[in-house]
Amino acid sequence: MERTTTPPGRTDEWRRGWPLVAAAMLGIGTGPGLFQNLSSLFTPGMMTEFGWTRGQIATAAGLGLAGGLVAPFLGRLADRIGIRPVIITAMLLLGAAYLGFANMKGVLLHYQALVLCLALSVPGTSALVYGKLIANRFVVARGFALGIATSGLSISTLALPPIVALVIAAYGWRGGFVALGILVVGIALPLVLTAIRRVPTGPTRPDPDSAAAHVPVEGLTGAEARRDGRFWRLGLCAAMVNIATVGLVTQLVPFGLDRGLAPAQAALLLAAFGASQIVGRLLMGILIDHFRAQTMAALFAIVSAAAFVALQLETPGFVLLMTLVFFAGLMNGAEHDLLPYLAARLFGLRAYGEVYGTFLMLSLAGTATGIVGMGRLHDAFGNYALALALAAGALVLAAVSFLSLGDRPLPKGKAAADAEPAQSSPGGGGGGPPPKAVVEG
Repeated sequence: MERTTTPPGRTDEWRRGWPLVAAAMLGIGTGPGLFQNLSSLFTPGMMTEFGWTRGQIATAAGLGLAGGLVAPFLGRLADRIGIRPVIITAMLLLGAAYLGFANMKGVLLHYQALVLCLALSVPGTSALVYGKLIANRFVVARGFALGIATSGLSISTLALPPIVALVIAAYGWRGGFVALGILVVGIALPLVLTAIRRVPTGPTRPDPDSAAAHVPVEGLTGAEARRDGRFWRLGLCAAMVNIATVGLVTQLVPFGLDRGLAPAQAALLLAAFGASQIVGRLLMGILIDHFRAQTMAALFAIVSAAAFVALQLETPGFVLLMTLVFFAGLMNGAEHDLLPYLAARLFGLRAYGEVYGTFLMLSLAGTATGIVGMGRLHDAFGNYALALALAAGALVLAAVSFLSLGDRPLPKGKAAADAEPAQSSPGGGGGGPPPKAVVEG
């Protein structure tokens, strides 16, 4: 039965939920997003050995991300079978993909197929699984908990570039991929499973004949969410943010070299981007626990758009370039906190996996567009000026779309065995508290 309670205080939530947040930090921090942020460290070695161009590598990576099309279906699967098996499968697939990269023979199709495997592992190493667990465990401190959890990728992006660069210098780019595989399967997976062993990870929309089907869960079904215009506008925000910011991070080292930086300085641009992700996630998490999330999102998007405009300066110098990369990446950090927060706030937890999975698909579509576009536009024009201008425009569009997302009351919780099709409610409104129905596991 549903138990609607007065939410516990922040201290109580953190006392019960910190192992879950720690697991989420580790799982997200070692997911495929890490390679996405470190990929420019591997690009020079592959270009030298295989004769590939930046545009060819970017296109192969972008096309491989078409695997994100299955994210809504994997999210629906997580709603029905639970989260633990999805996490295990995804992390094993990711480790296998890294070993595949280490054994490439120079065939672009091979590279593309392995990026497809990376994309297929995203749902089980992202806020699709961890965001749902955190949204169910945290109410008062939900934004900050999500901010800390999703900062795992930011921390790994900040900490690991020098280490991975040393491994590549000592053992080649193939050795770098092996090291990433060991990190995921040998270290992260056992620690994640240990940390969530007492966390309820069962289905929220199970088969109607199962025992779990009688536990009511608040929120819209996937079909109801898709009939809501806010659903698609939030998906547009995710795509636009990733077109801009992921396109940039996958070209940061070559971009820095084009601006006259030494290789070591160019690699530090990745650290600046990683730092921006940490600050973006944590600051956004704090702010959305106290202020309207949509307004904060628009503000961050405008700040990042301005940084993209400033990055078009031809000789900004190392310090200014580090600063601009930091502000350009700020919205990328904030988005990873915002998407799971707004998915739970606007649409509830009933079909969270399916809903967030669709946002993840649209986000990956933006990622693929940004990766391919940034590399191809550089090849076509010999510089990044047009790509940076288009990225700034995408972030402005995201800001406008965030502001259009009104809050509406969620339907009361229903059990999967008893639920009837519901009509989506019209209208919009101001801010409101996130869902407070508690699902017992």
